[in-house]
Amino acid sequence: MDTYLETERLTLRCFTADDADLLIELDSDPAVMRYLTGGDPTAPELVRERHLPNIIAGYEKWHGDLGLFAAQERDGGAFIGWFCLRPEPDGPLDEAELGYRLRQAAWGKGYAAEGSRALLAKAFTELDVRMVWAETMAVNHGSRNVMKKLDMTLATAIPTPADMEMIEGSQHGGVRYEITKKQWEQR
Repeated sequence: MDTYLETERLTLRCFTADDADLLIELDSDPAVMRYLTGGDPTAPELVRERHLPNIIAGYEKWHGDLGLFAAQERDGGAFIGWFCLRPEPDGPLDEAELGYRLRQAAWGKGYAAEGSRALLAKAFTELDVRMVWAETMAVNHGSRNVMKKLDMTLATAIPTPADMEMIEGSQHGGVRYEITKKQWEQR
């Protein structure tokens, strides 16, 4: 296992080509996909042929420093979802998106905050990242609460992308939270 990061309860590792079924299962849960697709699953062939190859290519592109990482419980190794710390596809390396997608069984256990806190620490102490941002739908109060726990500040409202307008709550748009290295150091 290619470990990227460990926390008290989680191991984040690089995805491999053998992990397609984990991603397909995660993206098949309507509750997990509620604020992304309105609950519609991601087609398995899309995961196998596009998403997973792009995830794996990201490790090479960003030299293993940034990307999207499988999250497992340290105790028992159960797959709980993924976390990402990565720049925009053609964006500067010192600005990274923080994100996560977790199985329902992992909700309410503090994993989102725990994994995200560790990624912020890695970004600001090891990777020369200047600013980390995260986006979600305005009505996704669970994710917004995690961002607040991380001391990220609400930076701006963002419009709902056209392919998400069918999602419940899309009329409220989205939100972007940010934290700079300086803000993180002053917490």
